[in-house]
Amino acid sequence: MANISSNEGARGDQRERALMEQILLKRARKKFGLNPLSFLIASIIFLVGILLSIATLNILPGIMILILAVIAASMIKIADQWERAIILRLGKYHRTKGPGFFTIIPIIDSIPYWIDLRVITTIFRAEETLTRDNVPVDVDAVLFWKVTDPMKAALEVEDYSMAVSWAAQTGLRDIIGKYDLSEMLVGREQLDTDLKKLIHDRVIPWGIEIEAVEIRDVIIPLALQDAMSMQAQAERERQARVILGDSERQIAKSFEDASRVYVNNPTALHLRAMNMLFEGLKGNSTIVLVPSTAIDSMNLGTAAGLTAMAEEFKKAKELAID
Repeated sequence: MANISSNEGARGDQRERALMEQILLKRARKKFGLNPLSFLIASIIFLVGILLSIATLNILPGIMILILAVIAASMIKIADQWERAIILRLGKYHRTKGPGFFTIIPIIDSIPYWIDLRVITTIFRAEETLTRDNVPVDVDAVLFWKVTDPMKAALEVEDYSMAVSWAAQTGLRDIIGKYDLSEMLVGREQLDTDLKKLIHDRVIPWGIEIEAVEIRDVIIPLALQDAMSMQAQAERERQARVILGDSERQIAKSFEDASRVYVNNPTALHLRAMNMLFEGLKGNSTIVLVPSTAIDSMNLGTAAGLTAMAEEFKKAKELAID
């Protein structure tokens, strides 16, 4: 069990690191790369500079136009629909731009952050965390969040993505310690609600809103799983015995009620006894043992009784042949 949990934890950490590397790579491309419009304008200015240098046989105009092309390319920026650019002027916050086309002043202005406003998913886990009743559990969860204030996300925290991940993980550990194991297993919705509120209170100063938190899995030790299985089986057996005892009590109550009817009506008792005897003779059995007391009570020991019983047997056989 420990090996499985450690392997799952390692795979989760690898996925988290890969996701963070993709985010950092995307930011680097956005920060240092050229958008198609700026590349097109810079290429046109550069070609004009080359043609001018060839026409005048002077390299100086070409160098000047090349510098102009570089400046023009660094001025033109384009933010996607889901992005916001944080612009600093001489190291101080100046404005937030996007989406669409905008310009900056090279060297004076800089864009340290491109903030993604789409909903982001973060997978996090807590390993071997004690519940309120001192049971070690491993819990996997997923967090859905988005940036609502790009300025706070860029200026109030160094790396908001990593900060949200750590806030979620520590919040999960805190919330596990407030629940018993049984409450965690049957009350997932309440656990999700409390965890969402706890994480939201921690990240709201960073301009981040928590959309949802969902507990994916609660892993308990193997020995405890066996004990819980035995407990559940014992509980089912107890319920089965209770149901059987209740059924027997109801049957005994029915017999008691029937006896009150028969005690005041001997004829009904005789008819019932004869019906039971007849039902027993309807089958393939040829020998039926009847207590002598029952025969005496039904007056079957007399000649008339034997004659009546013989007639009943004859009728029964005829019906069976037909």
